[in-house]
Amino acid sequence: MQTQVIAESDRYPPGDLAIWVFILAELAAFAAFFGSYAYTRMQHVALFNHYQLTLDKTAALINTFALITSSYFVVRGVAAIRENDSQGCVRWLMAALVMGGLFLIVKSQEYAHHIDEGITLSTNKFYMFYLSLTFFHFMHVIMGMVILAAVAVKARRGRYSAEQYVGVETGASYWHMVDLVWLILFPLVYVMR
Repeated sequence: MQTQVIAESDRYPPGDLAIWVFILAELAAFAAFFGSYAYTRMQHVALFNHYQLTLDKTAALINTFALITSSYFVVRGVAAIRENDSQGCVRWLMAALVMGGLFLIVKSQEYAHHIDEGITLSTNKFYMFYLSLTFFHFMHVIMGMVILAAVAVKARRGRYSAEQYVGVETGASYWHMVDLVWLILFPLVYVMR
């Protein structure tokens, strides 16, 4: 009896199946958080609208640009390894890490401003959700950067090739989840009124 080998380019979803279980669990946690935010916002529309105006939308737009750009760089990294260009993969992943670092710097400056203003989780319901949601996401960005850095190190050591790149796709899948969550979080918290 012959076993059929599935080429990595034919795998769906891309990457390791375990990461998809993890991603779905993470998305479920964020969905519950977003649902709680939306429900509480409906109960306190004036409060949420007022304090939403205190947020730095320019910083949020810079962060949106940073994450979208980083996701593009990750896509380029996956394309590079599929073409057996491990050094190109490393360069694209490093560029993605730079954009992730930009996100962390800008978000940290936002947090520092809020701390200077005396804002904490207990200031009001809006800030409780804003700080909790964005910090939860912030920690996911850090985790995603650790994953991408580990993938870049393995790629630099020649551990991936055009024939074996599931690890690159696994890291990319997680990073795209982080980006997707921000693309929901940004309009929900910063824009929608």
